[in-house]
Amino acid sequence: KDKDYLIGYADLQGLLPDKYLGLDYAIALGRRLDDNIIDSIVNGPNIEYYNHYNEVNKELSEAAHLVGEKIRRLDAQAMIIEPTITDKDLDKNFIKTLRFDFSHKMAATCAGLGWIGKTALFVSKKYGPRVRLATVLTDYPLPVCTRPIEESQCGTCDLCVRICPARAANGMAWNINVDRNDFFDPFACLKKARELSLNNFGKEVGICGKCIFVCPIGKKRKAVKR
Repeated sequence: KDKDYLIGYADLQGLLPDKYLGLDYAIALGRRLDDNIIDSIVNGPNIEYYNHYNEVNKELSEAAHLVGEKIRRLDAQAMIIEPTITDKDLDKNFIKTLRFDFSHKMAATCAGLGWIGKTALFVSKKYGPRVRLATVLTDYPLPVCTRPIEESQCGTCDLCVRICPARAANGMAWNINVDRNDFFDPFACLKKARELSLNNFGKEVGICGKCIFVCPIGKKRKAVKR
């Protein structure tokens, strides 16, 4: 359903490693997560969230490949950056830093779709952090966003910081000059997420979701009883 997707276009010239040389334009795709499932993870990850996470990643990957095929029909290059990296994509640098050589969040902020929250989530203007991301890189000139988002719009809200079971965030607000590690500890997050998922549904995987659940941006408001 198109209404469940976000799409934006970004100019990433000068921001990418050499392996992406010439692919200066990005199509940032976001797929909305199901509100009922996200609202069910108030006590941490569950099997429904794990399954939904994987299903949305698969659907988003398929959508990105369709976009890539359309671009190639225009005699342009297209490279699909999958929603989640697989074991074959991991290298020593990722294991050491928990950083991949491409950031979906960077593409999405450059495309004007949202910003980075205090627990390093991508927070979309429309759906808050209740989204998964994929990116298509291309050399095809796109009508790119001329006003990329370069700083947090979270204000004084720190609900995600307070609910984080790993205490992985210090509350500092993001901007393009602030490194992730200055305000968020990804290793603490991953360790606790694996612990919670193993305890809650028997799989030691790196998903938690409590900060997604608590974020007021994109949260469906319940009808007021009269």
